Amino acid sequence: MSDLLETLEVETAPKPTAAVIWLHGLGADGNDFAPIVPELKLPKAPAVRFVFPHAPMMAVTINNGHVMRAWYDVSFGDLEGTTRRADEKGVRASQLQVGQLIEREIKRGVAARNIVLAGFSQGGAIALQTGLRYPERLAGIMALSTYLPLGEHIAAEASPANRDVPIFYAHGSHDPVIPLAMATVSREKLAAANYAVEWHEYPMQHSVCAEEVGEISRWLAQVLRP
Repeated sequence: MSDLLETLEVETAPKPTAAVIWLHGLGADGNDFAPIVPELKLPKAPAVRFVFPHAPMMAVTINNGHVMRAWYDVSFGDLEGTTRRADEKGVRASQLQVGQLIEREIKRGVAARNIVLAGFSQGGAIALQTGLRYPERLAGIMALSTYLPLGEHIAAEASPANRDVPIFYAHGSHDPVIPLAMATVSREKLAAANYAVEWHEYPMQHSVCAEEVGEISRWLAQVLRP
């Protein structure tokens, strides 16, 4: 088992009984989404622990091999068409590391059913990869400006426990990094596998907008309600 990822944590109140593990995008770190917690204005109950992991440092091919925080490598050929090939070895390694973070929350007294996996861009891909395969029922999966990696394996690898897990999927219609068509194909793959996807589309680029933050707040309050 690899070392546990370093994390930044924000708790909405003492003694959390729910958790959101939120994965950042390529080149960012766990600090990227920490400021969003007070903006969500979540209900006082349940107390929620937001866990923002720092991805491992690795050389990223598409960025000329520069070493940065990444959940998996990205090559130039990965950007072609409406589907994106993912670095399978890297994706699966990150899946295991995020699974360890879920297990840590369970050991800290948060039931799996009260844990949301969330992520933006590369982080969203890992949230989908991990959440759909996790053996215990989770509270939900939040996929922001992202796509479904290794979708060809989902039928064989999907966890029965999370067949009905709520999925919040949001994307920008002007996204130049992960085109809307790519996200749409991913949404259709999830729908074809009978997952319940709550889809949101915003007139933005590769980012998060105020309206989206409001919808995230509503959805989190719904899936984490006591």
